Formats: sequence, structure tokens, C-alpha cells
Amino acid sequence: MKFTARIPMDIDNQAEFQNVEAVRQMAEALERAGVDACYITDHPAPTAHWLSTGGHDALDPFAGLMLVAAFTKTLKLHTNLIVLPYRNPFVTAKSAATLDVLSGGRLILGVGGGYLRGEYEALGADFEGRGARMDEAIETMKMAWSGEDVVKEGASFSAKGIRPRPLPVQRPNPPIWVGGNSLRAMRRAATLCDGWSPFFVAGPMSKGVRTDEIASLADLKAKIGQLRDMRAAAGRDGPFDICMGPQRPMKELNRAEADRWINDLGELAELGVTWSGCGVPHPSRSAFIEGLQWLGEEVLPKAKAVGA
Repeated sequence: MKFTARIPMDIDNQAEFQNVEAVRQMAEALERAGVDACYITDHPAPTAHWLSTGGHDALDPFAGLMLVAAFTKTLKLHTNLIVLPYRNPFVTAKSAATLDVLSGGRLILGVGGGYLRGEYEALGADFEGRGARMDEAIETMKMAWSGEDVVKEGASFSAKGIRPRPLPVQRPNPPIWVGGNSLRAMRRAATLCDGWSPFFVAGPMSKGVRTDEIASLADLKAKIGQLRDMRAAAGRDGPFDICMGPQRPMKELNRAEADRWINDLGELAELGVTWSGCGVPHPSRSAFIEGLQWLGEEVLPKAKAVGA
């Protein structure tokens, strides 16, 4: 099992979290603890209503992770996740390739379709057509990274022999993980991508985030079975990651919670999950760094052995 953790650069507190020294300390602490990747999410224009009812803002993921890359050597840089239909796919391909090149090949490109209609409208993006735009974007980005000249007519672009550069270090492309529980997201992951990032959600919340329920391990097992069938039907049998956190995420820094969390990871690993989220409380930068030290010394060595 490998682990990705949110780096809390999105907290609106410039003294504690949003400055160069803070990022240096937090990034180095993540790498020192043995966390495999850190992530930043993507919300260029969240609505005030969504933020006031529990939503979260975010720094630009490509720019933020570039700074993380400058202070680390092995920590992978995870966009969790880029909403592809917000952007022209060539712009996204350029940003992703730049980050991959300047980090020495450490990008994990997590992508998704998003679910905030207000954010789509603010960005002038097509909310109803977002599924088709997702597929088009992934296909176009792969063409942009191929090294060949690109000729392609898209829904909102016309590429007539363009030559994108730089090419990513990871060939033929950085690993692309698709988020979402829906059948369409699973098919996209199985046929176009290198990983799948589902999440536990049930009831009204699943309608709120516009995806299918995964309410139990039995639900997840059935979904993974479907995904494997899709990959087999597409003739794809190479490496493939599934990134998913336990149903009961670890929130408290105590041994009882850590032991329970490791046990839950074991259940996920048995179903085929290869990556999971991890985290520690961050009421302050120092608390985050101290928590990571504890995580690295007492928890992650046991957690990484799960599924080995």
C-alpha cells in the first residue's frame, strides 16, 4: 500500500500555510515521514454558497505542486483532482508536462469531471457535456504528449498540426487516475487511464456530488469486479492503481484510531486497492509537522506492509 496526503496549502492563513517557508517545511516533513505523494485539489472559481456550506478553496494545483517539487526529491506530486472540462486540453497538457519535466517525472495526474454547476458557469465551461469533454481531453492530452504533430477537431478547438512541448519525462504519459464512482468514470479509467480513484459516499451526499453510491466494502468489491471486466474486454492488462481511503478516515492522533485505520486498509488491500489517503490534524503548521513525524515513526511502517 502507498499513501497520498493533502498538503494544507489551501488554508486561508498566509502566515501559517501560504508562504514559501511554510511549504518548504511541510513538504520536507511529508517526504521525511515516508508519505509517497501529496496532493492539491482544483477549484478555480468555487461559489460563495458552496464554501459557506462546507466546501473548500484551493491554490492552483500545478503552481502549488511545482513549489513542493522544488523542496523534495522523491515525493510524488498528485493532482487530486484536476477538473478537465474547465480547461482547454492543450493548456492542461502543457501544465502537466511542465510539472513532470521540472520534477524529474513525479506527477500523478488525478482528473475528474467535477460537479459544481456554478463553478462551470463562472468558467464558461459546458456543464451538461462534461462527460464527453472528459474523454476528449484525455485523448487529446495523450496526443499532445506523443511527440507527434497533433491534428484534431474538438468540441471547442481546432488543432491543425500543432507541436506541443515539453514532452513529459514519464513515457508515454504521466499516470492518469480518474475520480468518480459512476459507470462512465469506471469505463474511462478502464479504457483510457492508469488508475481509478473512487470514494465512499451514500444517500443524499451521492446526489450532491453527482456520482454513484459506494456505501460498503461489498459495493466496492462489486465495482472493482466490473472494472476488471472492463479492462479485460479492452485488452488492457498492464499496471493499474486504485486509490481509495477507508470508510472511517483517520482523524484523531491516537494509537487506537491508528490500529483501526490499519485494519481497514487491510480490508481495502484485499479487494485490490493499492493507494490510500492519509492525514493528520493541522490546527497549525507545527501541529501538522509534529503529526507527520508521529505518522512516519509509528503508523506508516505498519500501514505500508498491508497487502505486501
